[in-house]
Amino acid sequence: MLSQFVIEDNAISWKGCGEDLRVEAWGDDSVRVRASRNHRLTDNGWGLLPLDRIPSKGRAETKVNEDGSRAVLTNGGITVTLTLQEWYNAGAGGMESHCSLSFSDAGGRVLLEELPTGGSLALKAREYHPVGGGAMSATASFVSPEDERLYGMGEYQQDYMNLKGCTFELAHRNSQASIPFVVSSVGYGFLWNNPAIGSVSFARNRTQWQAQSTPQIDYWVTAGKSPAAIMHRYADATGHAPVMPEWGLGFWQCKLRYWNQQQVLDVAHEFRRRGIPLDVIVIDFFHWPHMGDYRFEDEFWPDPKAMCDELHSMGIKVMVSVWPQVSLKSENYPAMHANNLLVNAEHGIDLGMMFVEPNQFYDATNPEARRFVWEQCKKHYTDLGVDAFWLDEAEPEYGTYDFADYRYYEGPNEVIGNIYPVAYNKGFYEGQVAEGREGDIVNLTRCAWVGSQRYASLVWSGDVGSTFDDFRHQITCAIHMGMAGIPWFTTDMGGFHDGDVDSPAFKELLMRWCAFSCFSPVMRNHGDRARKQADGSTRESIQAKDGSWRLPSGAPNEPWTYGEQVEGVFRKYIAVREAMRPYLRQLFQEAHESGDPLVRGLFYEFPQDREATDISDEYMFGPDLLVAPVTAAGLETRSVYLPGDADVNWTDLHTGRVHPGGSRVEADCPVDVIPLFARNGRDHGLAGMI
Repeated sequence: MLSQFVIEDNAISWKGCGEDLRVEAWGDDSVRVRASRNHRLTDNGWGLLPLDRIPSKGRAETKVNEDGSRAVLTNGGITVTLTLQEWYNAGAGGMESHCSLSFSDAGGRVLLEELPTGGSLALKAREYHPVGGGAMSATASFVSPEDERLYGMGEYQQDYMNLKGCTFELAHRNSQASIPFVVSSVGYGFLWNNPAIGSVSFARNRTQWQAQSTPQIDYWVTAGKSPAAIMHRYADATGHAPVMPEWGLGFWQCKLRYWNQQQVLDVAHEFRRRGIPLDVIVIDFFHWPHMGDYRFEDEFWPDPKAMCDELHSMGIKVMVSVWPQVSLKSENYPAMHANNLLVNAEHGIDLGMMFVEPNQFYDATNPEARRFVWEQCKKHYTDLGVDAFWLDEAEPEYGTYDFADYRYYEGPNEVIGNIYPVAYNKGFYEGQVAEGREGDIVNLTRCAWVGSQRYASLVWSGDVGSTFDDFRHQITCAIHMGMAGIPWFTTDMGGFHDGDVDSPAFKELLMRWCAFSCFSPVMRNHGDRARKQADGSTRESIQAKDGSWRLPSGAPNEPWTYGEQVEGVFRKYIAVREAMRPYLRQLFQEAHESGDPLVRGLFYEFPQDREATDISDEYMFGPDLLVAPVTAAGLETRSVYLPGDADVNWTDLHTGRVHPGGSRVEADCPVDVIPLFARNGRDHGLAGMI
């Protein structure tokens, strides 16, 4: 025998043919696998919490066969079988060895196994290739049941519910948050615990994870009898979301962009005059002199503290946008550049983006950079009364997505780039906790990775279009984000790009989106609106007193902007939102305690109902409310599937009719109605409001 297993209390290691492999119990019913070629295994947890921070009932029981060619690690409901093969390779002229892995549940049923060698094909389930400069790419290939259904992976702008057969880029972009965790209907959850740029393919003949440049393969597998059981283990292993504060439950108002102090106050007072509840008002980007100044521009915001005090007196919280870009003209650029607090370009001019002015991103992976930025934001925002932050551009959004051209404190972008949104949110969260704000933190952000949820990250779906096609994609985005461990999710109501304030078609879309947003974790109105001006322009031009140019503002975006019908729909669903507060508190508490998403695919509550598994235009909002958004123009009715069996009935909260589980109905949906059904009569006080 050329190689053998090394047995520890809760782990098995193996070495052979230049490869190191380690399988280790990592939380209940879960294991972590790491492997590398001619490189020591690193202990960086990336998305996973350290073992001593993961709740566990006990240590894993490890068993090894006496013949030495087979080892078994059993940890609660999961078993990993390591099988050693050795043979003489005549073509290579020597002995070779290989260790293959198979993952089974407590009943011995195989859930997932590594790709076999295929005999003369000589395939490798764990494959490494040099990519220059001593780095390597790594690929891990598996076979799994052809008929499994997969959910998760974060936010990709498509409307597939079952991800089997899909291929995804493992990289962030504006409106794409790549979170490499997937839940299988077979009974396992799989986390690719690697922040490298890469790809994954869930093909019928194999599942293949690939990192373009990385020191090692690193993944985590858990077993569970239901999607909920798997999500609970995943939350334990990667962190739980905090408790959502009360002000996160109501209505949030924003536009691109409130550009002066009086405008913000006027809008807030108009909400109060009209009797429309408002919890949060959001001040969007370019309220600063230059990107990276991290403060209000004095001319347009003469007394931010007085503004915040006045808003607080009306019961309104204040959120401001922060961008990670630092302009070369920023007052902070010299110090940040001199102290290596910025991302560096690997080649050419050291810039990350040219939007409005040349700039580079601050390096959120650098603890010193995080402290510097937080200190600026504390001084110029928090100390003046600002309650929360909108952490925009969190991917980060480079001018061109040339992922190989940037280097961070933690390493090259290709190797670690996907952790950026986690680090960005972590810096603000830890700063706010240090200020005594724990339990009262929500920061809106445009991207996430594994573990973002533990830093009070409310992820929105990015700058999506204002079309019914884009709207339809938001349903699957919300479901898959929840299945990737991000329970706090929202969208730009009506979409972000170019909704025309005076267009009947856009007004219809906005009313449909408003109803959907009511039954989202956070109900938030935002977008870059257009309205034709007398001079032919569609945006509001802005100049400083000295005549210098400022970024234009979009058209008004308040509920009353669109006329009485649209305002009536806003009023209706904001009132529904207020009535749902007790239910919302329950859902956010469940998300905090167990990791259950608020927006759930029908499969989550009804995993045995095969017809519910692939439905992408309905969802459960918590365990009790089935929501069927209207995602096409001009509809007065839509078909709705009501899952379950004889023990389940559904009350249509628009008509009051009761329908059995496992049935399909044609639901009325005039423009002010979203089809909404209560499970077994649990309507949470919404009967008669829809």
